[in-house]
Amino acid sequence: MIIPTLGCPSNCSYCWSSEEGSPVMSIETIEEIVNWLKDFRSEPVTFTFHGGEPLLAGYDFYKKALPLLVNELNHLKPALAIQTNLWYMTDELAELFAEYKIPIGSSLDGPEEINDYQRGEGYFERTMRGYEIAKAHDLKVSFISTFTSYSIDFMEDIFNFFLENDLNLKLHPSLPSLRDENPEKWALSPEKYGELLIYLLDQYLENIDRIELKNIDHLCKNVFTRRGTVCTFVDCMGDTFAVGPDGSIYPCYRFVGMPEYVMGNVHDHPTVEDLEKSKPAILLQEFKDHVDTECADCNYIKFCRGGCPYNALKVNNETNKAEIKGVDPHCTAYKIIFKEITDRLNKEFSSSASMMFHGSKSENTQSKPGIMSIMLKPI
Repeated sequence: MIIPTLGCPSNCSYCWSSEEGSPVMSIETIEEIVNWLKDFRSEPVTFTFHGGEPLLAGYDFYKKALPLLVNELNHLKPALAIQTNLWYMTDELAELFAEYKIPIGSSLDGPEEINDYQRGEGYFERTMRGYEIAKAHDLKVSFISTFTSYSIDFMEDIFNFFLENDLNLKLHPSLPSLRDENPEKWALSPEKYGELLIYLLDQYLENIDRIELKNIDHLCKNVFTRRGTVCTFVDCMGDTFAVGPDGSIYPCYRFVGMPEYVMGNVHDHPTVEDLEKSKPAILLQEFKDHVDTECADCNYIKFCRGGCPYNALKVNNETNKAEIKGVDPHCTAYKIIFKEITDRLNKEFSSSASMMFHGSKSENTQSKPGIMSIMLKPI
């Protein structure tokens, strides 16, 4: 993940990933990222531009950065992506992103009234204006909707908004932040999150040909393949890194801007071994070890892995340092949805076996999509 800046023009109520006055990454830092990664590892790499608001870096930055990453690291088969609120999208930028086939992730929390209550007045209009520019250049745009303790009461309105406007959806539960003095205000409880996931599973099965619900896709794939398919449900340590505006390396974009989580700097070209010796890497290894013990008897450990380590970190008020106190607090939600998917899958298998044994098929059963239809769906 490349974080060109933590600066952002919006002022979302629950945001923890922006920082007023943040510097903007120089093209020299991109050159150092390239030089660092040439001999760092040999596996294919995906670069995601994140923030803050990455479009604040401007057209000239991307005009120089994209060919450097793609051409100089061609042996790593680089893929590109960007997460942006789209406020600064222009025809010029859209044309450049289209040239490199860059998929775009953006953020909308539902209909304008709900969205702007959480993200600030005028957010919806500005994002949709940028979306229209991206769409005009045939760019693929998917939206993340953050569900909070407020918006969870409007989940039907939010889902219907995305469905009726032909917008693909990925959801985030609002989470406490390590850098927020009042982290719980907007946070969605694990129980409510679990209920939301089951609601969306039902809605997805009813509308599978009309909308893409990425979370449900991945959760079903997890159960089917018995391994995690997104960073929340894998041992991400050592496979995910984030580079901040000054070249500092962090375990993930969620830590960018927090000095205690700096693992190294791209200007020093650290090796894998160098990063593994850093304090943040050692702390996150503690999480992995904790999961192996704490979750050893859990049915879902292979494809959950304790959830997100950032979510599991808690600040010790006495030492003011983060410690591993447990697994991801959304463990409850994960168990709810994994059990629901597993139970429904078993019922489908039992029903299919019964019909095969008795030599009959129900037209009604055949016409209604089931869990397997999601599991076999390409992502």
